Amino acid sequence: MLHRTLLARLAPHAVKRYPHYIMKIAIGSDHAGFAYKEKIRELLTSLGHEVQDFGTYAATPPVDYPRFIRPVAEAVARGEFERGVVLGGSGNGEAMAANRVKKVRCALCWNLETARLGRQHNDANVISIGQRMISEELALEIVRVWLDTPFEGGRHIHRIEMLDEA
Repeated sequence: MLHRTLLARLAPHAVKRYPHYIMKIAIGSDHAGFAYKEKIRELLTSLGHEVQDFGTYAATPPVDYPRFIRPVAEAVARGEFERGVVLGGSGNGEAMAANRVKKVRCALCWNLETARLGRQHNDANVISIGQRMISEELALEIVRVWLDTPFEGGRHIHRIEMLDEA
């Protein structure tokens, strides 16, 4: 696996063709997404990615998700991390919180196709997953698909630029 920075220096056009490079990934959840956050963090680390956990650090007591999701989104927007994963009970509030940050394109994912299209068409740099909505196995597979799917570019570039202007 190549680190993105090295790959970008060697062949900038190759970055989108080789999704299996080492990335810096930010992760955060509220209490309702804590268990999946821990499993996804383990998966990402096992794949060789550098992961920073922005919390929460326990399933109890209940916490306010914006306190943990916004820092993940801001770190991705600043370019400190290539990608981010946010989790909650449904994933809806977390996606909304992340998408309030300019330059973040957070896809709410509930199946493999939403993960794949989020990357292919929207260049999603953050995904949101709802722990109460899907199985743990599906959540882990969603993360794998999202990591492995390149952005198509082409007709989608202009749309992404429009999002980033808003």
